[in-house]
Amino acid sequence: MRHPHRPPEAVLRRTHMLLLLLSLLSLLLLLAACGRGSGDGQANDSEGAADSTAVAEPDEPDRDDESDGDDKEEAAVPVEVVALQTGPIESVLRATSTLEAETRVRVIAEASRRLVELLVEEGDTVKRGQLLARLQDAEQLSALAKARTLFEQAEREWERQELLKEKGLTTDREYNDALASLEQRRIDVADADREFSYTRVQATIAGTVTQRFVRLGDQVNPGSELFEIIDFTSLVARIYVPEQALGKLQAQQTARIYAPAVRSEPFAARVDRVAPIVDARTGTIKVTVDIGGQPGLRPGLYVDVELVTAREEAAVLVPKRALLYENARTFVFRIRDGRARRVEVRPVMSDVGSVRPLDGFAVGDSIVVAGQATLKDDALVEVVTRDGEPDS
Repeated sequence: MRHPHRPPEAVLRRTHMLLLLLSLLSLLLLLAACGRGSGDGQANDSEGAADSTAVAEPDEPDRDDESDGDDKEEAAVPVEVVALQTGPIESVLRATSTLEAETRVRVIAEASRRLVELLVEEGDTVKRGQLLARLQDAEQLSALAKARTLFEQAEREWERQELLKEKGLTTDREYNDALASLEQRRIDVADADREFSYTRVQATIAGTVTQRFVRLGDQVNPGSELFEIIDFTSLVARIYVPEQALGKLQAQQTARIYAPAVRSEPFAARVDRVAPIVDARTGTIKVTVDIGGQPGLRPGLYVDVELVTAREEAAVLVPKRALLYENARTFVFRIRDGRARRVEVRPVMSDVGSVRPLDGFAVGDSIVVAGQATLKDDALVEVVTRDGEPDS
């Protein structure tokens, strides 16, 4: 009978070693687990301490709560206001121009002669037909005298032929020849008289001599300019206004002329005529403003022109210094119950200092005129005087 096989002794030793290593490994794992638990406990203790600190903080004064309380108290914005009133206002078109004379002529020579006499100077006032200068005239005087003598002879011959015809002592041919000769001599006298008149330079209009272009002794020729005469009572200003204003323009409208070189006060004027067409190139309309003869005004003077296109005597007026502009719209702040309300303004008339709104405003409304730049709608305000003191 055979006995069971026994493991060798070396195998048993290896098995014991393996079991020992497994025991040590288990012990290490157990120790590591215990260490982790101890660390978690310490962290929990720290968190608890922090929690206890956080709970204790409310015992200190809450500064943020105090500042929040201050913000809830709205501060009043100081503003200056005016109460709306009624007054006159005009709608005005403004332009610039240079004064011109509608009646203005250049006196020219009508014959080739030498200037032998000057009778007027620049600045002299002349009447129509007044003699201004004289050209050499000896030849013309001689020709005129000769023509008149021949005319008188022809006249006597015709009268003689009439007497003879009544008595039947002349023929029709002789009578007709005498009549024709008389008419021809009359024409010769007229021609000679006209040539003589060319030696007499006369004013063609009444006005003021503004320029003299010749000197004594000059030889002048037909067409040579001798004098310029201007009628100062015919002064006008021609201005050009945008075509959008066409419906506002008409003859006899009131106008004002400002000539700073003469005086600060305006000169009265009126619209004389409005051009019947619009300049397609510039989109403007020519308006002629009649000024007439007023002391100090002269042709060539630079002036500012105002055309009054509309006027109201008792309109509710909003000061321009109260206006705010935003995206092509206009606003003001109106005070109601201690608060500023933003209100839109739709101007229909405007002058230097005020606008007349279309609607929405009444006499007595309080409108902010200083301090409105930083205002917001419905802001609490404090009305102060211009000196910064509260308005009592």
